Amino acid sequence: MATPILIDCDPGHDDAMALLLALASPELELLGVSTVHGNQTLDKTTANALRVLELAGRGEVAVAAGADRPLIREPRVAAEVHGETGLDGPDLPAPVNSPVEQHAVDFLAERLAAADRPVTLIPTGPLTNIALLLAQHPGIAPQIERIVLMGGAIAEGNVTPAAEFNIWVDPEAAARVFASELDITMVGLDVTHRALMTAEHADALRASGRVGTVVAELWAFYHQHHRRVYDMPGTPVHDALAVAHVIRDDLLQTQRRNVAIDCASELCLGRTVVDLWHVTGREANAHVGVQVDGRAFLDLLVERISSLG
Repeated sequence: MATPILIDCDPGHDDAMALLLALASPELELLGVSTVHGNQTLDKTTANALRVLELAGRGEVAVAAGADRPLIREPRVAAEVHGETGLDGPDLPAPVNSPVEQHAVDFLAERLAAADRPVTLIPTGPLTNIALLLAQHPGIAPQIERIVLMGGAIAEGNVTPAAEFNIWVDPEAAARVFASELDITMVGLDVTHRALMTAEHADALRASGRVGTVVAELWAFYHQHHRRVYDMPGTPVHDALAVAHVIRDDLLQTQRRNVAIDCASELCLGRTVVDLWHVTGREANAHVGVQVDGRAFLDLLVERISSLG
């Protein structure tokens, strides 16, 4: 039986690949998509989610727009990584469809309540919508099987030396989610930076048809940043790894640890402080990704997206 999921995202090149992986995977049942500020402004991330669904021929999947800014901070975007559209690279047409009128928080609550069994949430952007969902609909928690999020890191950052982008953008929201006592898995930079999509993967995708060609073009633009900043031979597809972990739990090794979010430090704002050695005495509140089978993940990603033609 397919695992029911809801994806909360801010597309974004890697969010787009995560959506396509979910759509191409029979192990998952995508109940809907919600969007949030993050890689670009909310209007752009929402349009991008619609574009990706339509590219895959799945325009019937409902999209709901959510928070356009963090809980208390000024919004930030990552145009230097994802471009002015958030999906720079391929020439994607404007979406035909529109988001539903509901706010994403109410949309998520409604979809969760209507599901015949608990649902896995996969947030791949800032956690604003998820924090608001838990605050405004506290009774919905039993309908959440678990949260598998892309964000954070044990000891590195990609927007500051200490912080990963999704957590840094809205650390207060992340703190609320990690304190929720729900079953949380953190897919952070420690594993995503060890699973790199290369030119060979892009060539294989390009040969598979229109969807694969678009993904190869997304990769080519996205890779420019990672080559320039990190001198990486390939590109991490951060968000798709979170989806892949729900499809195949053997791809990722995790450890159960306490994760706290730094919401106050000037140097370390947004850091996910992972208690690897149990020195704080705090109870574990998350499964933290520590090892990944990068080759198997990329094989799965290329195979599934190629199947979309």
